Amino acid sequence: MEEVLPEPLQTLAPASADASFRRYFRVRTAAASYIVMDAPPAHEDCRPYVHVARLLRAAGVNTPQILAQNLDEGFLLLTDFGDTTYLAALDAANADRLYRDANAALVRLQLATRAGELPEYDRELLTRELGLFPDWYLDRHLGCRLSPSQREVLETAFARILANNLAQPRVYVHRDWHSRNLMVTDPNPGVLDFQDAVHGPITYDLVSLYKDAYIAWDEERVLDWVIRYWEAARQAGLPVRSDFAEFYRDFEWMGVQRHLKVLGIFARLYHRDGKDGYLKDMPRVLDYLRRACARYGELVPLLRLLEAIEGRQPQVGYTF
Repeated sequence: MEEVLPEPLQTLAPASADASFRRYFRVRTAAASYIVMDAPPAHEDCRPYVHVARLLRAAGVNTPQILAQNLDEGFLLLTDFGDTTYLAALDAANADRLYRDANAALVRLQLATRAGELPEYDRELLTRELGLFPDWYLDRHLGCRLSPSQREVLETAFARILANNLAQPRVYVHRDWHSRNLMVTDPNPGVLDFQDAVHGPITYDLVSLYKDAYIAWDEERVLDWVIRYWEAARQAGLPVRSDFAEFYRDFEWMGVQRHLKVLGIFARLYHRDGKDGYLKDMPRVLDYLRRACARYGELVPLLRLLEAIEGRQPQVGYTF
């Protein structure tokens, strides 16, 4: 490491960890600090990170600069965005400004879309993600074995969700565009954890941002931020629906896919990987899921299934 640093190393300390096998360390010299990514090649591949970083920086998105790399051993030396995530900084007073910056960066990312650069967020991948919900959340976490009729309800809902997701216009998708991966920087935001980017539904990253598993806002305020994104996207020439009601329906249905996936991922992180920190965020994700399902007639059977599993009375008041 000292061979690639511009000055002698003074300190090295853990910076952060994520839900994967990657680890991050902050190294300091007399003049600056840097981030070292340790991605064990047996479990992780740094090449997608390097490729996506190039795409995003070319699009004007603020990602860490790659200062040195050893792909065979899984090490990258990166510029340091500091410790202030959106999650740590967001409050009622600054949320409009921070989310405005996030919207603008997302539009830049999506405008850079080129065919063939990123893997497709296709039916197979979306379906595999949905499968995490019955396998890990229902079966492993809740110990719930669905009856044949309940399994049919779930499969019908999955088919409807996928039909909507796959019909949406397609752009570059970061895939985790939320408050833990956006940093308060100048220019703002700094964007992290983009190595799993794909080419997929245009509403996906917006859902990650505004139906965030780690922080929730009043629905009226979220609606305002989504409208502001939609207006900016239309003005920029992105292929969003011309009718906002249709766009918002896509946003909510994409959210249902993501919420189901996230519940499965959080359960897997706990039961397979021993990471219990995500359990406290499950109720927030479940609330998003219930609210969206209650608003759309085609998703009400899924809501009733969820509530039956948890012994609750469904609150149905769909309007779309």
